[in-house]
Amino acid sequence: MKNNKKLSFEQTASLLKILQLRFEKNMNRHEGLNWEKIQAKLEKSPEKLWSLNEMEETEGEPDVINYDKKTYEYIFVDCSPESPKRRSLCYDYQAWEARKTNKPENNVIDKASEMGVELLTEEQYRQLQELGKFDLKTSSWIKTPPEIRELGGAIFCDRRYNTVFTYHNGADSYYAARGFRGLLKV
Repeated sequence: MKNNKKLSFEQTASLLKILQLRFEKNMNRHEGLNWEKIQAKLEKSPEKLWSLNEMEETEGEPDVINYDKKTYEYIFVDCSPESPKRRSLCYDYQAWEARKTNKPENNVIDKASEMGVELLTEEQYRQLQELGKFDLKTSSWIKTPPEIRELGGAIFCDRRYNTVFTYHNGADSYYAARGFRGLLKV
């Protein structure tokens, strides 16, 4: 099933119901948006539904947080209270390859690509935090600027003391409490 990136009719119906219930429960995240329009667009995009299902299966609790009027795209983001269950990953393949011992199972960049999602930028992460309190006990890798990555680093964020913090680490580091939040444009 994961190779063809298409859900069955039953999987699609189940996922759409989950997404609709989450949408209705969290109207503060998407005031002014209409579920029927979102669902119609999703139904025309089976590969996007597959990506949303990947987000859901890893307990990301994807939800619509915005609509881009320039590109006519709905923006879905992992809205789980803590970083989704895709953790203990170093930042990218280069960092994974550089580890000589105790290599993690995978890396964030490749995992996001496999799922068909993007990493949040720092700005997008901060915008998400305006909609609720996320990563109070965990942290999330975010898209690292090339000038930082070229020097061996990567950045991540969390929320502590009612403040969003951005930190740095070696890109080859990984922690059980650090994952990543995906972003999907539909």
